[in-house]
Amino acid sequence: MSVRLSTEGWWLIAFGATVVYTAAMYWCMPTSKARLRMFAAPLAGWLFLLPNATVKGYSVPHTLYIYSGVLLTFVVVLAPIARKVAADIREQEEKPWDKVPLNTFSLYWMIGSGTACTGAGACFWEYLAHG
Repeated sequence: MSVRLSTEGWWLIAFGATVVYTAAMYWCMPTSKARLRMFAAPLAGWLFLLPNATVKGYSVPHTLYIYSGVLLTFVVVLAPIARKVAADIREQEEKPWDKVPLNTFSLYWMIGSGTACTGAGACFWEYLAHG
């Protein structure tokens, strides 16, 4: 059985993903400067990516799916290691002239979870597209 979502359904999912991403990044980021930078991703998506895809004739549901997937991947990658990432960000902002080494576990978590999210997203899209 194939799951088919309308374009309106994908708009709703994209809006929900934006809300989840914004809340998670607000919670994860230690400073207002870092929070502002992480807010730029969904803003750029809503203002540039989605209208540009519509004008160029790309599939709106597919574009919304990718947009939602990217935002949720950031949540999966950053939320579990929020304390470590926050400590690194805070230290880098306090000493911008020094290079802050990335925690090894954080690095492996980001690479592994990002890869897993990408693979799961591709499989899910194939399921949606072909049933």
